[in-house]
Amino acid sequence: MKERLNKLFANVWNIPNVLTMIRLALIPLFAVIHRAGYPKQALVVFCAASLTDALDGFLARKLNQITDFGKLFDPLADKLMVLTALFCQGKAGVLPRSAVLIVLGKEVCMVAGAMFMLGKGVVVSANYFGKAATVCFILSLILSFFHEEMAAWGYRVDLILLWISVGLSLLAMGVYAVQAWRQLRKKGETT
Repeated sequence: MKERLNKLFANVWNIPNVLTMIRLALIPLFAVIHRAGYPKQALVVFCAASLTDALDGFLARKLNQITDFGKLFDPLADKLMVLTALFCQGKAGVLPRSAVLIVLGKEVCMVAGAMFMLGKGVVVSANYFGKAATVCFILSLILSFFHEEMAAWGYRVDLILLWISVGLSLLAMGVYAVQAWRQLRKKGETT
């Protein structure tokens, strides 16, 4: 296990990974600002975190700095940021709590699966459905900060995008499970 952890944290200090760490640090800042009753200022923090997400993935590919740390912590940071924003907006009564609970349950399963896979020495990368879900979640969450304005106009785009995001997220979990199973099987055949 020590060897696997050493491999995970090898070459951790590069620009994409630092951006991921910054995103992780922005999560509690977002929650504190939102809880203090400043949702629009919290939105600015959320948007900054979302920009680091787009930038770290681009730079990791462009600079060829893809690491196991990034493969694991980049999606984890995304999930924690989205869950925090969903929880805050759900608690504020803006988003349906049922969506928050579904996503929370799915993410608990995903984290448990990722930890299990890490214990087996396998890191499964995020898939396109997960990336699409993250983009939809980010858009729906940004729009949720303007929920009252959209509701007054008769548009509920934030809620429509939220439920599309939930569906994509569940689909991504299924694809992830299949990929994980295949990698475990392949690893079992080679050992």
